Amino acid sequence: MKSATLPKNFPNSPEAWAKLIADAPGEDRPPTHEEEAHRKNAVVSRSLPELREKLAARRRGAQKAPTKIPTTIRFDADVLAELKASGRGWQTRVNDAVREWLKAHSPV
Repeated sequence: MKSATLPKNFPNSPEAWAKLIADAPGEDRPPTHEEEAHRKNAVVSRSLPELREKLAARRRGAQKAPTKIPTTIRFDADVLAELKASGRGWQTRVNDAVREWLKAHSPV
């Protein structure tokens, strides 16, 4: 960035940066719970290949429960609006309701 476009008090030397960092607020207080959680889950590496290796090791394992199958189903607009209005998890509730219906209406 050109110095003409920088603010007047922008640090322009290593010494100015060191002073700015030393005077930064927050270093003298204990970290918040959220900051601790971020630090605990942080992945630190010195190179891109090392970072990729570390992140690959953190991948989620195989599902313990059977995988659900994506499909398309058509609902009337008012029915879909009511389902979605019931909040998060509406698809799971529809799945459970259909399962109950199948139990009650099974031909066997």
